[in-house]
Amino acid sequence: MHFKWKYVPPTSDELRLAGELSEKLNMSPLLTQLLVKRGITTESAAKQFFKPQLADLINPFRMKDMDAAVDRLNDAMGRKERVLVYGDYDVDGCTAVALVYKFLQQFYSNIDYYIPDRYDEGYGISRKGLDYAHRTGVKLVIILDCGIKAVKEIAYAKSLGIDFIICDHHVPDEEMPPAVAILDPKRDDDPYPFKQLCGCGVGFKLMQAFAKNNGIPFSRLIPLLDFCAVSIAADMVPVVDENRILAFHGLKILNQNPSVGLKAIIDICGLSGRDISMSDIVFKIGPRINASGRMENGKESVDLLVEKDINEALRKAKHINEYNEQRKDIDKHMTEDANQIVSRLESQKHQSSIVLYDEHWKKGVIGIVASRLTEIYFRPTVVLTRDGDLATGSARSVMGFDIYSAIKSCRDLLINFGGHTYAAGLTLRWADIPTFRKRFQKYVEEHIQPEQTEAYLRIDAIIDFKDITKKLYNDLKRFSPFGPSNPKPVFCTLGVYDYGTSKVVGRSQEHIKLELVDSKSGVVVNGIAFGQSASARYIKSRRSFDIAYTIEDNVFKRNQVQLQIEDIRPRKSE
Repeated sequence: MHFKWKYVPPTSDELRLAGELSEKLNMSPLLTQLLVKRGITTESAAKQFFKPQLADLINPFRMKDMDAAVDRLNDAMGRKERVLVYGDYDVDGCTAVALVYKFLQQFYSNIDYYIPDRYDEGYGISRKGLDYAHRTGVKLVIILDCGIKAVKEIAYAKSLGIDFIICDHHVPDEEMPPAVAILDPKRDDDPYPFKQLCGCGVGFKLMQAFAKNNGIPFSRLIPLLDFCAVSIAADMVPVVDENRILAFHGLKILNQNPSVGLKAIIDICGLSGRDISMSDIVFKIGPRINASGRMENGKESVDLLVEKDINEALRKAKHINEYNEQRKDIDKHMTEDANQIVSRLESQKHQSSIVLYDEHWKKGVIGIVASRLTEIYFRPTVVLTRDGDLATGSARSVMGFDIYSAIKSCRDLLINFGGHTYAAGLTLRWADIPTFRKRFQKYVEEHIQPEQTEAYLRIDAIIDFKDITKKLYNDLKRFSPFGPSNPKPVFCTLGVYDYGTSKVVGRSQEHIKLELVDSKSGVVVNGIAFGQSASARYIKSRRSFDIAYTIEDNVFKRNQVQLQIEDIRPRKSE
């Protein structure tokens, strides 16, 4: 794939601010320009960015209903009531349940956890789950990463004598469920200053408030921050402000002393002994936690995450890894099917969105397929499968387009829906899909901007190979953890040449291993271009080209860096 490159040179004011910061921080002006682009223009803000402090976490009692939530939890524990920690079956839900359960279990034994079965119960609070709670004597449910729209279900629970504390981060409806407390920073009436917490983050804030109220040292919460880092990365929430603090310290725990369950996943992933990044969570750790919920039941992931014995954890991790292998196979075939449908439907090529459905597609994998189609075609995508007379689906969006609002515009056709800007889920009648498709596509067409449907690569800076030093790389690492709203910087070098040793590699000869030089120095730089073997012939012709890339550790050669090349572009003059 070739991108349109977008580079906005720094303004004179930005250059001045970057120069001032460069002197104060002893950092390259090249990197202080990146700080300024991120809105960091003072020495104190830069120090806060580079060294996020747990002391700067927001007081959890600023969140609406937090007092009521802590009071009800204290009452339940004082009366020795049975408490159920209930969560969604994805990474965010499973890590949230594991965090809350593990923390409370240190102080209270009459506690259980529950993850609904995706295939038998569907998303969110189910009658089956509530009946289980009632049957086992539960009086209080703490629900995580879902529940904000479960008005009928929580009313039913109330009739059974069960109270609810909701910890969610999805957009609420006008009517709120009759819960004892609703913790959701996206509530219109919530003064909490940071709105972008994930579900696990909201659960953490509840535990922070519970600890504060009961005189429990904050240090008892720190070992659980690895769950926060995993959920922040996997749920793709902005890695800024409070999320940055939680992710920064959570990654430290993940690398130095992870929980037993996460340690087992790290071993299974082949990440032991390596510096684990947010990218490793997104592509390796997260998919394995998700796999049990996609293929069977997400409770198996929580069983692993709360496990205390490393040998038992490794056994469970291997089992979940098998689910992930099955998932990859199904995902591959479903994506191929979906691609063929898009290719056949000529009309789709002229639409601003994609809506596909097939009654044989596996419910647990349609979200991945929607993501893949979004990446391939750069259009908001909805993928649906059949469940009796109903269709259940997942939606994914392109940068800057609010797919939740697009789905909400069709709410009269929907039985259920929920989500946020870039990802959502929905349920409707199978017979209503054609009408939904027409209405959804009309909304997208009227609201999407042309540039949102094109493959753009934003270039942060144009540099020469002589600028790529070990100090630059070490300073660059301080910008991590990377993620939405704090992406890994993309650099560009113009007029580079093959050193003569570049070659095509990979099982299917799909990648290029590069050794490059530019025209301004004799420095030879190593690089890898994944999936770009189509450019190999041009590269070997010894003509010059431009590259856009990120700077990474070379895992095979210690103390060396390599370029991960995102795009290769022949020189225009040639």
